[in-house]
Amino acid sequence: MVILIKLGILHLKYIEVIENGQAYFTFVNFTLFIVFLVIYATANDKSSPYEEIYPEIGYKTVDDALEDFEQHFKQKLKLPLRVPPISFTHHFGRFSDLDGVNNNSFELKFINDQLSENHYKIDVRPIKNNIPIREKYVIKTFKLKNGVVANYMTISGFNVLVFERDGWQYMLSIDKRVSDKVTPETLLDIANSIEY
Repeated sequence: MVILIKLGILHLKYIEVIENGQAYFTFVNFTLFIVFLVIYATANDKSSPYEEIYPEIGYKTVDDALEDFEQHFKQKLKLPLRVPPISFTHHFGRFSDLDGVNNNSFELKFINDQLSENHYKIDVRPIKNNIPIREKYVIKTFKLKNGVVANYMTISGFNVLVFERDGWQYMLSIDKRVSDKVTPETLLDIANSIEY
């Protein structure tokens, strides 16, 4: 019924067009076009699944990305055996072999398409190309089982545990919105699960 009333108003403006000139006629056509676009866009507004989106931006299976990384550096990479105690629907890997040796890194991403806050990421790069840690961002310092120092900090909406081992810098990042479920100690347990 509301649509009929709006169409009736538009029809009256169309009648005015005949009496007063073409300005209203253009307005009516433009309004109908906008209404059509809004209805069409709403009906077809379906987001693409992660299985389509992530490969388009360079992600692939974790095994394939890990193999690319290891072949590039001619060295095996150990990953944590544990993950945070929250649910994930997808996991992807990406080896970034960008221009210049300093930019090469491996990224492992765990996400949940129903709960955006369930977002966990592991970034690994050679120590010689590490991301410098600024002391002012360090909230707490831990020692891993192997004696290595790990710095816990907050960066851009993520809680991050950074440590170095076997020639690599590891950054374990978890969305701050799940910090009640994934504590610094949880990230420490995950980091210690590399010991195998």
